[in-house]
Amino acid sequence: MDDSLLHVGNVDIAAIAGKSGTTQRLVATQLAIAALPQGQPIEIQALRAGEMVKVVVQPLPACRSRFELRIARDYNASADGTMVQISARFLDTYSEEQVAAAVAHEFSHNILHHRERLEARGVDFGLLSGFGANVKYFRETELRADLLSVYLLANAGYPPGASIAFWRSFGPSKAGGIFRSRSHPHWRDRVATLEGEIARMEKLSVRPVIPVWLGERDQPLTGEWQALIVRHR
Repeated sequence: MDDSLLHVGNVDIAAIAGKSGTTQRLVATQLAIAALPQGQPIEIQALRAGEMVKVVVQPLPACRSRFELRIARDYNASADGTMVQISARFLDTYSEEQVAAAVAHEFSHNILHHRERLEARGVDFGLLSGFGANVKYFRETELRADLLSVYLLANAGYPPGASIAFWRSFGPSKAGGIFRSRSHPHWRDRVATLEGEIARMEKLSVRPVIPVWLGERDQPLTGEWQALIVRHR
């Protein structure tokens, strides 16, 4: 209908600022709308063919993560607690199932509140993530995200083994680097860990299948990553 949004609840769309040529304004608008009171009707005001229209909607619970495709030739994927971002080159190189596995891994970081929990531990990000006490916390979050990703894949109708296929393809040439190898487990160990979790999950008949440890996602990180990993033999 080519409507122009004016207000969503008390969110004034025109008043939201953002740098031209970026998604800053869109992101700020999404966050402002997400912060509206839950469970209460929301009045939406818009312009339609020059005329003001008002609609009242009843919000439903939904995922608060945003998903963004980067138009880039690198192989970067990330999650910051509110957004999952993946480079377009993944779509050019990997199958739909394997891309879903990569997205599920990053999405798992958000579901498990890893950014907030890492910050609460006072870790250093970037190159310093591979030094000192940072290592154990980053490895813990990486392994937990791997483990949860297979449940997300299964519940979404994808074969959980897509995560294994992804790492076997991505790992040998793109998961190296001295700093990354310190903060992230070796890809062969990640595959062995995923194989073990999939074997356990496939014994469960209930769907959706939810790991019992998901309830621990607001507890402080322990850094006990060794208890999670299965070593490749």
